[in-house]
Amino acid sequence: MADAKDDGAKAPIIIKKINKGGGHHGGAWKVAYADFVTAMMAFFLLLWLLNVTTEEQKNAISNYFDPTHPKVSQVESGAGGILGGLSMTPQGAMTSQQQPLTPPPQPAQQTLTSRAGEKMHKDNVPPEKKKIEKAKETMRNEEKKRFDQAKEQIQKAIESDAELKDLMKNLKIDMTPEGLRIQVVDQEGKPMFASGSAEMFDATRKLLQKLAGVIGGLPNQISIRGHTDNTPYGKDANYTNWELSSDRANASRRVILDAGLKPARINNVVGKADTEPLLPDKPGDPQNRRLSIILLKEELTNPDFEKEAKKMADKMPNEQGGADEEGDGGNADPGIPVGTFRKTPGAVEFP
Repeated sequence: MADAKDDGAKAPIIIKKINKGGGHHGGAWKVAYADFVTAMMAFFLLLWLLNVTTEEQKNAISNYFDPTHPKVSQVESGAGGILGGLSMTPQGAMTSQQQPLTPPPQPAQQTLTSRAGEKMHKDNVPPEKKKIEKAKETMRNEEKKRFDQAKEQIQKAIESDAELKDLMKNLKIDMTPEGLRIQVVDQEGKPMFASGSAEMFDATRKLLQKLAGVIGGLPNQISIRGHTDNTPYGKDANYTNWELSSDRANASRRVILDAGLKPARINNVVGKADTEPLLPDKPGDPQNRRLSIILLKEELTNPDFEKEAKKMADKMPNEQGGADEEGDGGNADPGIPVGTFRKTPGAVEFP
């Protein structure tokens, strides 16, 4: 027994400390603080709602959330918009005592109304004005026929020339709101001008002379515009794509005039640099380097267009003076105001 007691006295005593609290390093206070902030936010939101609602609306809200209220589904509710409704039908459908809004017209009704208004407007147009509009439309159609014929003549003239036949790929002809546009574009390996210069090649000169022979037979004024790609000159260069495009357009003007075109036919000569690329997605493409020769519509340049239309209208018999029901009877291109290309002191021209 003595030995056992002595062994027990010699056994080590182990004290295990358990940290039950985190003190100020714990996270329990954060949860409590978040709950407090949330409660305060809800409290102030409640105060705001109480401040912006009327007594009638407060009663409606109270009754809406009171399942024991005997009239909740018959008299008062929060229907009809944000706190704006007052009653519900016995079936529970929300209604309002306010005057219902007029429903917007359906698309079909709008179309019918629009057409009726247009027809009424046309019926109110004086017969003389209808004849003038009819005459303008006739003049536009005749001009379009001349443009179509000019396009065919240019294509035949180029294809019949053995030296210029290969340049058909460099020629693009299309109609625009301004008129008939003839574009002479650079192609890979077939430029129209020397690189970075207004000096044109012999083939380009001959091509412009052919064009002048065709467009010289038309009365329309001409706009000549030079375009470049976005390849810049040196950083400190005084000569830029603006000067280059202007010089190329002006060089083309001289060639066309030397071919016999009357100087009065030139409306403007403009350098556009790289501001109007033919291929916007490829600003460095060679096709962006081009010349645009536009036969401008007479309606845009001729100040006597209205007078000529009146003269033609006077010769029309009355039974043919009505405007076309489906035609617009106005400017064929409302996006471009009449007179845009008339010569003014602000026109860009070069000597």
